[in-house]
Parts: sequence; structure tokens; C-alpha cells
Amino acid sequence: MTTPALAIVMTLAAYMLSLSLYRWMRCPSWAPPMLTGSVMLAGFIVMLPVDYDSYYLDAHWLTLLLGPATVGLAVPLYEQFQHIKQLLIPVTVSLIVGSITACAATLLIAWALGVSPPILASLAPKSITTPIAIGVSEGLGGYPGLTAGIVTVTGIFAASIIPPMAALLRCQDPRVMGLALGLNGHGLGTARGFGIDAQTGAFASLAMALNGALSAILLPLLAGWLTH
Repeated sequence: MTTPALAIVMTLAAYMLSLSLYRWMRCPSWAPPMLTGSVMLAGFIVMLPVDYDSYYLDAHWLTLLLGPATVGLAVPLYEQFQHIKQLLIPVTVSLIVGSITACAATLLIAWALGVSPPILASLAPKSITTPIAIGVSEGLGGYPGLTAGIVTVTGIFAASIIPPMAALLRCQDPRVMGLALGLNGHGLGTARGFGIDAQTGAFASLAMALNGALSAILLPLLAGWLTH
């Protein structure tokens, strides 16, 4: 591929087709456009005379747009600032405990199963939003492509399972629901939160942002352990 045009067309086509499929299926949480679009895109790469490395290089700049999109979540955060300020201490404690638990549980289980250090490094940022997770994975010596896939699966699972779990536990507080979705499901969980209501989405975006920042600080401290 000599120009990024084909990569852009492939990516946009996969997204538009997956979005249409998502709406036709009445927006199921288990089949978000990110998942079905990724499958379609993989099919395009297999069928067309394009290898993955070339596609990744030509479409890599698209991932840069994830950063500004994530920063844009500051708007609903600002709108819900009064609610967030009233719960500053419980929110902070919940995020710290949840972030450490999500990472530690994954690493301990994988380590006990004998997973290799590069895979451990790829698994570590599974609950962080994609642009941060890829950077953390690269810094730890993991595989960014694998990390991106794991992040997607984690987000889909969290976005699908948390709302029914909340209903089962009779938890109707949108703030609690939002924190759980953002902490465990990052971008996909946050999108699910905004699909419920603005307050759930705002708390989900708060959890996603703070979990990403906290993990980006703490995970590099584990680099020595993950590589031995």
C-alpha cells in the first residue's frame, strides 16, 4: 500500500456496515460496532491484497483520534461536577481499590497458569481505554495488537454483564452503575453508560479517565516483574 487511502476506506466501510448491523439488531450490548467492525475489517484484510503490517502503518494515524475523543468526555464530567464533588472520597477510594483489584487479579491468575512475560504485559492494561492501554503495553514489552483485542473483549463483557448484574443486585443508583461500567469496561462501558442516561455516562467517563491515569502510573512499576 503506497497511500493510506485503502486503509481509510476499509476502516470506514467496516465501521459503517457494523453500525448498520448494530442498529438492525436493535443495539445488542454483546455485539457493538467495535466488535463486528473488527471482524469485518479482518475479513477485508484476508480477502484483499493487503497485509496487516501495511494496513497498521497506513491506518495508524486513525488511532490518534482516540486521544481527542477521550478528552472530549470532559464535557459531561463538567456538567456533573457538583455530583462528583459531593462523592469525592468514596469515588476515589472505589476507583483505587477497583483499579488495583482488576489488574492484580488478572496478572495473578495468568501468572499462576504459566503465561509468558510478554503476554502478562499485554494482559496488564486490559481495563484501560485503548489509546492508553496500547502505550502501556508497548512500554511493558507486550504486544499492542493483542492488548487492543483484550481491551475490546473486556469492554464488551463488562458492558454486557454489569447492567443485568446491577438489576439482579437491585442497584438503581446511576452513579454506582457508571463507576462500574467505566472502571471495568473503559470506552465501551462508558458508551453503554451514556446509553442509559447522562449521569451514568458521566460517572463512567470519570472512572475510565482516572483508572487510565492511575494504571499508567502504577503498571510501569511492575515492568521488572513482568519481564522476568
